[in-house]
Amino acid sequence: MGTTMTLAGESAGTEARRQRGVAAEHRRRADDAEQTAARYEIAERTESETARVLAPLAGIGYHLLADRRWPGSRTAQVDMVVVGRSGVFIVDTKAWRDVAVHNDRITRGQEDVTDDIARLADLAYSTEAALVDIGLAPGEVHAVAALAGQKKMHARVASVDIVGVHDLIGHITKRGARLSAKRVDEVLAALLEHFPVIGEAPAAPQQLVVPAPVLPRVPAPTLDDETVDHLLDGVLEAPIEDWMAFLDPAQAKLVRRNFNGPARIRGAAGTGKTVVGLHRAAYLARATGGRVLFTTYIRTLPAVLESLLQRLAPDMVGRVDFVNVHAFANRLLKERGVTFTIDTLEAQRAFSDAWNVISASSPLKAARFTRRYWEDEIAYVIKGRGLTHFDEYADLARVGRKHALPVEVRQAVWDLYEAYSTNLRGRGVCDFEDTVLLARDALRELPLDRYDAVIVDEAQDLSCAMVSLLHALVGDRPDGLTLIGDGQQTIYPGGYTLGEVGISLAGRGVVLDVNHRNTAEILDFAKQMVTDDQFMDIEGIDGAGDAVSAVSRSGEQPGVHHFADRDSHDAALLARVEQVLRLVGTGHGDVGILTATNPQADKVRAVLDAAGVPSVSLKYYAGKSSDQIRVGTIKRAKGLEFKQVLLPHVPAKLLADAPETESVADRERRELDRRELYVGMTRARDGLWVGSLGKTRASR
Repeated sequence: MGTTMTLAGESAGTEARRQRGVAAEHRRRADDAEQTAARYEIAERTESETARVLAPLAGIGYHLLADRRWPGSRTAQVDMVVVGRSGVFIVDTKAWRDVAVHNDRITRGQEDVTDDIARLADLAYSTEAALVDIGLAPGEVHAVAALAGQKKMHARVASVDIVGVHDLIGHITKRGARLSAKRVDEVLAALLEHFPVIGEAPAAPQQLVVPAPVLPRVPAPTLDDETVDHLLDGVLEAPIEDWMAFLDPAQAKLVRRNFNGPARIRGAAGTGKTVVGLHRAAYLARATGGRVLFTTYIRTLPAVLESLLQRLAPDMVGRVDFVNVHAFANRLLKERGVTFTIDTLEAQRAFSDAWNVISASSPLKAARFTRRYWEDEIAYVIKGRGLTHFDEYADLARVGRKHALPVEVRQAVWDLYEAYSTNLRGRGVCDFEDTVLLARDALRELPLDRYDAVIVDEAQDLSCAMVSLLHALVGDRPDGLTLIGDGQQTIYPGGYTLGEVGISLAGRGVVLDVNHRNTAEILDFAKQMVTDDQFMDIEGIDGAGDAVSAVSRSGEQPGVHHFADRDSHDAALLARVEQVLRLVGTGHGDVGILTATNPQADKVRAVLDAAGVPSVSLKYYAGKSSDQIRVGTIKRAKGLEFKQVLLPHVPAKLLADAPETESVADRERRELDRRELYVGMTRARDGLWVGSLGKTRASR
């Protein structure tokens, strides 16, 4: 009996515990339901607050797409997508308190909510991909987490801007006018498909109706004066240059393309290689969160590109370093405490002393060669590769040099090189090639872990040692090294192949083939300079220039104007300047006058000054707008373009057919000079004028 009573008691106790558990579960579910309802109520309130804050944007041509379906999800929604002149903004409202950001992580109280922010970043990334088909540059899509009820708050995590909801309008409009009204319409049509209304099929682009923008009526209590100014500026401000926000679809896809090692982008002049490189630099800096080096051979181009980045991707300023190769090498050596002295005048004297002791019977002083030919041989072929033993030089293919050298001539060259090097050491100075080699060796001794990516513009103009130096910064990591250039635009003696540097592209080469710069007439005219040109491409194959599949513009026919004396030439130059300045939409800053040498450029500026025409030297041009004609050498104009280009002081013999009795060395120099003319001609967008001095003969 006692046993029976004990079992019954245990059974009753078990039932009581079960009932208490059921009751607790009911209470838990009730609490969850109450909390869920509260969350939905908070979400609804916060999203409504965001909509109210952003409403004034609708009055100046912005489009607010609310409660859109998250692409790829049946139930998740996007609070707000804003599209307008400042770009595309994907806004997700968060009712978060006690938010803290540290080391690219974000917490609310004790909870790490970085994954929530990362999902928003992923959405922006997929939206970029969806919009490349219409050519929108990746940097025009922005993810924003808006903190409800907060203001004066700004942080950045995983490429997402975290701002107070009351700072949203200022955050969106501070970028200024990026897109024209026509471009806004194109983007809006694509976004209506990408972000359909929840429960509805995607909108058809052809059904899109866009109202004309009107000035907003903004109640004073709602917005502060600064925000009102932003709104009004958004109506009146002209958009940035179209190429900064829009590319052709092939270019836009290339900007975002992932490569699993070193890659190369090539194409004929005017196909937008530098533009793609600039966008890619901003994209990689944004995507990696690290630093990017953008470099080139030309000393003045980096300052121009840095100025352009300030307008193209202001959020990436300071994350992309623009510096030419020699300046980078010098900077690295100073950081490492390596002492060196560059003195170009002393270096010239060192070479002169070595040259002057060579006997007249030396093969180096044969009539078919010049002193300059051997200076180039040492600078670009020997020191450009960092050769240290004659045996290396004796067996070298000498890429880019047309004249074959027998071993006895090479020995004479090597002797000249060693004498020059001895003279440099004796003077305690070095030349520019030496600094590159010193920097390359410094990196081999102690690598530099500073950059996630390196982009090289005009890569064909670099030396073997320069490419080796830059490759050492990132190695073969994915998206690490991007080489941009066109072998047809090689204007320096010598050359190299990527195989010499130990770089394999392995199919990671892309060709751009649509000319976006020149008129068909300018391009056809310029091609005459390189019709028969053959060169060794950096990929180690014989090249004849990349073909252009399409040219979308046409204009006036360029022409060569021959003059017997400088006075008539300069008078015609001024007349042409006056003529193009009368064209609608053409100011002084749209005109470039390009020469072969600095002394010629100085003479042109003197002529302009005497006529009261404002000008600025490309030596000091840093990409800033000014009402001054740009004057400088063709070399300094690489990577630039102008509506109107004038090429004065062109020797008539350079435009004529090659003489029948031309030495191999002379032919090599002539091809380089004509390639340089080709580069100068293809800087022109709308008009090209060529002034020639000297006797003329049959030309093409």
